[in-house]
Amino acid sequence: MSEAYRIDGKAFAEKLRGKVAEVAATFGAKAGRKAGLAVVLVGDDPASQIYVRNKGKQTVECGMNSVEHLLPEATPEADLLALVEKLNRDPAVDGILVQLPLPGHMDEQKVIAAIDPEKDVDGFHVINSGRLSVGLPGFVPCTPLGCLMLLKDRLGSLSGLDAVVIGRSNIVGKPMAALLLAESCTVTIAHSRTKNLPDVVRRADIVVAAVGRAEMVKGDWIKPGATVIDVGINRLPPTEEKPKRRLVGDVDYAEASKVAGAITPVPGGVGPVTIAVLLRNTVVAAHRNAGLGLAEDAI
Repeated sequence: MSEAYRIDGKAFAEKLRGKVAEVAATFGAKAGRKAGLAVVLVGDDPASQIYVRNKGKQTVECGMNSVEHLLPEATPEADLLALVEKLNRDPAVDGILVQLPLPGHMDEQKVIAAIDPEKDVDGFHVINSGRLSVGLPGFVPCTPLGCLMLLKDRLGSLSGLDAVVIGRSNIVGKPMAALLLAESCTVTIAHSRTKNLPDVVRRADIVVAAVGRAEMVKGDWIKPGATVIDVGINRLPPTEEKPKRRLVGDVDYAEASKVAGAITPVPGGVGPVTIAVLLRNTVVAAHRNAGLGLAEDAI
């Protein structure tokens, strides 16, 4: 069997950012202001700092305002909640993103619940989760929405396809399953304790791996011709054979790419699309907050 089609997340993200920039420009002309995204980072985790910096850079490149609030790790939870409330009231801020994870002395769910659901562009608020579960409009977490966009771009209609989501987190697994159900897929949520997991995965036309275990999904788990979306980001230490640290997904790409019909690489797959979807959610929030209509399929 020939090598699987490599789904290029970077190219897809670039195309999506282009659409966001066009819509943001139109919004600015109508509203008399730019759409605005506020990002809050507590602590000095290097990976989070890079991620936040990239978000800010891409937000500005798309013609929107970016405001970063960098707080010390020892910041009291009450101070963070006060900042969130201030951003909720700020008419120039359309989207609020509190970078996770938070320091151990903070209650993540309490902080997320403090964000105005209409500015919750991460889609983590329980109200937005509830809207998704019952099919009402709201903000969907960026990674699963990006995965759905990649799937539809590759496959077109997903109706009737058998999908397996490996992972049951509130950030990826559960919302991913809800999105696939809405597309009329037959959906199974699997996880590390699923019995006969390889057999469960092997029957799927679509596999979304978001379990957080490096290269766990092997090539012989994959149904020939299936589409595989790898959400995992795992850093492997150097070995004698491979002296440099490696960034790998939850899927063994070398094996799976020989069986699948299409597959996302790591890096260069889902990651770039996640940030592009965040920008998409921000410009959608701006239209809603300004009382301006925007067709959901316009972006």
